[in-house]
Amino acid sequence: MKTGYKVYDCMTTKPISVTSEASLEGCAKIMAQNHVGALVIKDNLHSKGLITEQDIVRNVIAKGINPLTKKVKDFMETKLVTISPNDDIYDALIKMRDLNIRHLPVVEDEKMVGLLTLKDILKIEPQLFELLVEKFELKEESRKPINRIISNEAICQGCGAYSEDVKKVKGSLLCERCAAEQA
Repeated sequence: MKTGYKVYDCMTTKPISVTSEASLEGCAKIMAQNHVGALVIKDNLHSKGLITEQDIVRNVIAKGINPLTKKVKDFMETKLVTISPNDDIYDALIKMRDLNIRHLPVVEDEKMVGLLTLKDILKIEPQLFELLVEKFELKEESRKPINRIISNEAICQGCGAYSEDVKKVKGSLLCERCAAEQA
């Protein structure tokens, strides 16, 4: 499914960046001030990597490492998955979904020309959210209070019709007719 929107239509052309010598504390402050979840790491105007909020939380804080004493160069991601500015945003979303990432550096002629985020895509094409939902699985479902109060009302994922009594069949919510066809 192509959307007609290209990566260059919604990417950030001037992402916030820091040098590899920046402190993790400084990175966290810059992310908070700019309301962003990732920073591009640049040295001498060349993009070297990316650091995300998740990198800081999972690879530093959760491991008991003091972020006040560490530099970004020790924790940044340098093996980046990238995308071309001419690719369709659908392809970008599929790549992000399948690799469980939220930020894609946009590269043209071996040079980073922008950064595409999950939010960028969903702002321009919110219908694509459905593609992400397919990947999500509720973990520890029995511990989620919402599951105890939800009725069986939903849109059938087979035919798209509203049903007051959907059933989960092979991971999809189906109306009685579609469920019977699957049996």
